[in-house]
Amino acid sequence: MKKTHWCSMKLLLLFTLLLTANTETFSQNREGVYVDKQGVLRWQKGNKEANFFGVNYTVPFAYGYRSHKALNADLEKAIDQDVYHFARMGLDAFRVHVWDTEITDSVGNLLENEHLRLFDYLIAKLKERNIKILVTPIAYWGSGYPEPDVKTAGFSSIYNKRQAVTEEEAFLAQEKYLQQFFQHVNPYTKLTYQDDPDIIAMEINNEPHHSGPKARATEFVNRMAAAVRGTGWTKPIFYNISESPTYADAVAKANIDGVSFQWYPTGLVANRTLKGNYLPHVDQYRIPFDTIPEYASKARMVYEFDAGDILQPIMYPAMARSFRGAGFQWATQFAYDPLATAYGNTEYQTHYLNLAYTPSKAVSYMIASEAFHKLPRLKNYGTYPLDTVFDVFRVSYKENLSEMNAPQKFYYSNTTRTKPASVSRLTQIAGVGSSPVVEYKGTGAYFIDKLENGVWRLEVMPDAIHVRDPFAKASPQKIVTRIQWQEHPMEISLPDLGADFSIKGQNPGNTYTTTANNSSFQIRPGTYLLTRRGKSVRNVKHGALGAIGLNEFLAPLPLTNEVYVSHEPKSEVSAGNPFTIEAKIVGIDTAAKVSLAANSLSGAWKTVPMQQAMPYTYQANLPADMATPGLIRYRIIVETKEGGFVTFPRGHKGNPWAWDYVEDDTWQTYVASENGALELFNPTQDQNIFVYPNLWRPDERQYLTGEESGQLILRLAAKELTGEGVMGMQFYFGDKVKGRQGELPTFDRLVIRARTTNPEPVQAKVSLITDDASAYAANITLDNTFREIEVPLNTLQSSSFMLLPRPYPGFHPFWFKPGKVEPFNLNQAEKFEITVGEGLSPAEKGKPFSFEVEGVWLEKSGQ
Repeated sequence: MKKTHWCSMKLLLLFTLLLTANTETFSQNREGVYVDKQGVLRWQKGNKEANFFGVNYTVPFAYGYRSHKALNADLEKAIDQDVYHFARMGLDAFRVHVWDTEITDSVGNLLENEHLRLFDYLIAKLKERNIKILVTPIAYWGSGYPEPDVKTAGFSSIYNKRQAVTEEEAFLAQEKYLQQFFQHVNPYTKLTYQDDPDIIAMEINNEPHHSGPKARATEFVNRMAAAVRGTGWTKPIFYNISESPTYADAVAKANIDGVSFQWYPTGLVANRTLKGNYLPHVDQYRIPFDTIPEYASKARMVYEFDAGDILQPIMYPAMARSFRGAGFQWATQFAYDPLATAYGNTEYQTHYLNLAYTPSKAVSYMIASEAFHKLPRLKNYGTYPLDTVFDVFRVSYKENLSEMNAPQKFYYSNTTRTKPASVSRLTQIAGVGSSPVVEYKGTGAYFIDKLENGVWRLEVMPDAIHVRDPFAKASPQKIVTRIQWQEHPMEISLPDLGADFSIKGQNPGNTYTTTANNSSFQIRPGTYLLTRRGKSVRNVKHGALGAIGLNEFLAPLPLTNEVYVSHEPKSEVSAGNPFTIEAKIVGIDTAAKVSLAANSLSGAWKTVPMQQAMPYTYQANLPADMATPGLIRYRIIVETKEGGFVTFPRGHKGNPWAWDYVEDDTWQTYVASENGALELFNPTQDQNIFVYPNLWRPDERQYLTGEESGQLILRLAAKELTGEGVMGMQFYFGDKVKGRQGELPTFDRLVIRARTTNPEPVQAKVSLITDDASAYAANITLDNTFREIEVPLNTLQSSSFMLLPRPYPGFHPFWFKPGKVEPFNLNQAEKFEITVGEGLSPAEKGKPFSFEVEGVWLEKSGQ
């Protein structure tokens, strides 16, 4: 009896709360969003278009949770720090797929545990920064990655992604979970997710894989949406339309308000940093569902996106431009690296975004957020390179730069020569490097915000130095980016401040005070108040900072102070010319001595000092008499102020000049002969290639030995040409030719040593792709005998090229040709491509094809 009475009381209380919640929700939702009949997301108040740009972030769950526990990190403090940086970057959107497997049992009951508590804490902190939230309650993922999966009790440990959307038992578990999840009260906000005005929408699940009858797929979506709405939910409901594109019509017919997409235009997990111009990969977001009638009334959001494995700070604004051109109103990158683990990029090695550790990318992301909010929906800016300037935004591959130049805001991701649109009207500056208004030698980001006339807030992040490839295989024991707290000169030229303004530390513990001399001063990481001479700051206002506090500052301390040298040797240099060797060096002070010790196989030895060209960058010039044809070996020696030695490449300690020093590892660079060929691709060393299609089977992609000892041959084979109807490979050679850049105009022939194993000759196309994303090609004939096929460079014709890695989802463009083509310039060439299959009939493409490449190089007349 007592149990029955208690259950009745609980039901009555729940009913009362739901009635109260629904009444409160109606008024609160007037500040929320809705989807109009044209599929546009609008604010309830004022009916203006609503746009949101931000990140996914995973610390309450899975590896994000475990990695912080392994570091003995305070998870609440970690969330506080990262959310502050979200606000500092100007973001206003958060989304993550909740790891339901960690907060449910096998039949769908919600578990009120530490993961759910931390998620609720995160929501509360996001609300404090006015960051809006989209909830995706079902992930279907195990919680292990990048570690082995951890056994959990959740229903997602029983039903895989296909079973979850087809089997009745899985339907029932998910319905129960959704009902309990949306009735759950956040202990920090005292609100359900429905009642929370900052939770503006939901997406039912993460990347569903549909199969079977389409009617069953529609039924699944409708049942899940009904389960959510049955809790009193009145906000927009989204469902993924791009993960199972053949089921797009079934999704569009369902009772939902919007559809969700993703974009990984450069693929994922290359296990290395991608080099070259990848702006063509984000030239447009193509949507193939426009012919579905029900699609037209659905709002569009991007739940996850990133330009995987790219460190260049140029991709995000271009992606934001293309998102707006496709009509998207929500976009959240996957996934922001938590401050505590970003030193090693261990959470998702193919993604790397953090304000402290990737400052240029972070400022670029700020610019992307501004573009997403400012650019009109459905506007097209042309085909690359015509769309590199859009409204007040600009991206440049050659300058490694994103830029926003508006009258009141001037943001730049790297040093820029662009003059502000109106320096007298500026209120916000964010940058890395220098510009016409800020000179700064450090490598961290900085922010300058106007509080009122004559008073500005300066925030300076510590230096970030990339010392290892952040996209290579990750480990918590491997630091890929070093943080250094250094004092650097800074010059700020703003008419509103004058030339002799005061600088005073604001963040806790920062007692630094100084006065600018002709607009210049020394600065260390921290937050400062900049005040024009004679201006009172007793009642300074800081409303311009929005959700950022006047005295706030968060930055990581260095994890190590050990000496480390990061260096990539040139493959070749030209004979008879002096050349420069450059390296990044961290962990030393100005009293340290750095030397380069080099020798050639001809018996020449030379030790030269390395000079600091800019913070952490050292250079040494080897004279022309060292550049005789052959091989140069060298090492870099660091002598600390205490008299100790560390010698690289391997970081050996001990005096390298001592008689018993036995370590002999070196870097090496070849010196080409005067008329020597210039190698572009050699399968023996160059195996970081992109292939289409994937061709991963042993009989499809092989590196074989040939007639020449020690030489490998790349072999690609396909039983038929499916998909895009071609087979081919692409290779970035830009780094291989840097040491001979001055010679490039003297080369006039492209040579490829190749053959086919087909019994009949095969037509192939060879292309050189330039840094302005133009391809210049020639057709060649391959027979079944290895031959050196010469292609005069002056016969190359403008052509299209493959976008590799293949953009995902696969309905995006595969071929690219720029909107503007210049005459071929070999100095701009950076990629080689070979394809077979273009122009063949469907019947011909159904046959097997193969080709083998032994080498590709450039030659000069007379060779």
